[in-house]
Amino acid sequence: MFDTVCSLPLSSDLFAQAIHPTEPVVSVGLSSGHVETFRIPPTSDGGPGATKNGFGHIDTVWRTRRHKGSCRCLGFGIDGETLYSAGTDGWIKAAKAETGRVNLKIAVPRIPLGEGLYPKIDAPTVLHALSPETLILSTDSGAVHLFDLRVPASSVSQKPQQTHHPHDDYVTSLTPLPPSETSTSGFSKQWITTGGTTIAVTDLRRGVLVRSEDQEEELVSSVYVSGLKVGGTSKGEKLVVGGASGVLTLWEKGAWDDQDERIVVDRQPEGGESLEVLSLLPDDLGKGKVVAVGQSDGAVKFVQLGMNKVVSKVVHDELEGVAGLGFDVGGRMISGGGSVVKVWHEAVERDEDDESGAEDGDDKPPEKRIIMGSDDDSDDHSDDGQKQNAKKRKKRKRGKGKDRSGGQHVMAFSGLD
Repeated sequence: MFDTVCSLPLSSDLFAQAIHPTEPVVSVGLSSGHVETFRIPPTSDGGPGATKNGFGHIDTVWRTRRHKGSCRCLGFGIDGETLYSAGTDGWIKAAKAETGRVNLKIAVPRIPLGEGLYPKIDAPTVLHALSPETLILSTDSGAVHLFDLRVPASSVSQKPQQTHHPHDDYVTSLTPLPPSETSTSGFSKQWITTGGTTIAVTDLRRGVLVRSEDQEEELVSSVYVSGLKVGGTSKGEKLVVGGASGVLTLWEKGAWDDQDERIVVDRQPEGGESLEVLSLLPDDLGKGKVVAVGQSDGAVKFVQLGMNKVVSKVVHDELEGVAGLGFDVGGRMISGGGSVVKVWHEAVERDEDDESGAEDGDDKPPEKRIIMGSDDDSDDHSDDGQKQNAKKRKKRKRGKGKDRSGGQHVMAFSGLD
């Protein structure tokens, strides 16, 4: 379904990935605390400078050590002008997406440890900009904090407007529900989280509304799908949830107490690979409702909804799990995991006798170009203790020791530390 265009080696392990909503731009958050933004060549319909297959220069727009610990979470604002990051140093930072310059800092609430003891940093797990006014952050303790972005930028230690605890464990994914037909703002007011063995629905105005029954399986990822076939009790809208044992569960909109369908994505005698991250293929690709599933073994599988089966598979990495997965404005798939990000194009139909030489073709990207320059918030001395703490949460993270080049059409960057 997809072929690799290029692989971008990173200076340390990827913990977070964010794709710009309107431009061919991807940002990564690393275990070292660095945040880096790349610009990918536009596709054939992307205007001036576009190339037929999207080949061309991969620009490093900016790179900085944003956090003293690891960068756990990353996400663009609704309009793509702001990039939010959160790290194990206990800070949320908002930066101009174009330049990387920080214009807002928010302290993550600490965990009090008692009289005479310093509060403990509550490391972030999920970050999401719900609207231009509201930023959601969840933490290791299971707290879900809502911050009002209208508070003046000088208030660097502002307290959250709301805090909820929808699960007994930390939040592993957050998916906004589409705004209602009567919405005047056009932005989501409700969202679904997965955490531990439950899903929960939370409302911006009323707090936690529903928590599901115990699914007796760790739920780790989610994506909302509309436009499915309507019939019987189905409204054509479902939440798709990835589990730690290789099974997708489908939840009917409004019936959040329990799942109504199961799809086995990875079948093994003692349980399949964890389904770490989900992303819906863009409708423009004309493949129907297909969910891309990034697994803990480095595979990406494609599940056709309706048929409810795996229809294709590619491999991001043979050793490291997939930590980031999504599609850019040109319909290209971006996968991240280990110390590499890969860009994928929709596969071109080939004759069978040509497949063996697919990697030796003439469509290699030209020589890379690097554009460096940003504000560097701290020095380059990594905090090994906090890096190790961040890795503890990644329970399903695969082993080390692989070839870090990441595969075909490698585009190396000189000078990266």
